[in-house]
Amino acid sequence: MKILIVDDHAVMRAGLRRLIASELDVMILEAASGREAMPIFRRERPELVILDLNLDGISGLELLRRFRIEDDKARILVFSMHTGPLYAARALSMGARGYVSKSAPAEELLMAVRRVFEGGRYVEREIDRELTCTQGALDDPLQKLTHREVEIMRLLGEGKSLNGVAEALGVSYKTAANSCSRIKEKLMCERTGDLIRLAAEFRH
Repeated sequence: MKILIVDDHAVMRAGLRRLIASELDVMILEAASGREAMPIFRRERPELVILDLNLDGISGLELLRRFRIEDDKARILVFSMHTGPLYAARALSMGARGYVSKSAPAEELLMAVRRVFEGGRYVEREIDRELTCTQGALDDPLQKLTHREVEIMRLLGEGKSLNGVAEALGVSYKTAANSCSRIKEKLMCERTGDLIRLAAEFRH
């Protein structure tokens, strides 16, 4: 049985390796980026992928999409710093089997690993409560954002400029600026500064 950990922090990967190895008899593979992860995924076909959303180059959400194209039965557990329901809902809608934040207790992460590894689903309890509370908000403008627009929000929340967003996504500055304008319209933000503040809130 194989588990692939995709996280750009070596210390985090090492901690996950020790935690999982203490509970499960599995082979643990590691990748620090999407470019490293895809060849390993294709070659090794891991039974479970533990995926961070904040990756350099190919983003976690984009990598999730590619994993699912490669194998629509891929078992993917997102392990992210983001605790807001927006990112959890987006990852789950794209095919993730579970979502746990990096602030969750080790016991809850292990529970999620076991559940998803066995073919089930698991969402961190606190995040699951928030998702339940927001499910009825069909008029929530956040639900109108595309996957790319959610990525732009994530990058803005990390403090990136529009130039930084364009570079991270591999698009032109004009494309990034136009996308930002569409997001402002959807979220009814008049100024870019308001949008950046809103984006920063989604990190918590």
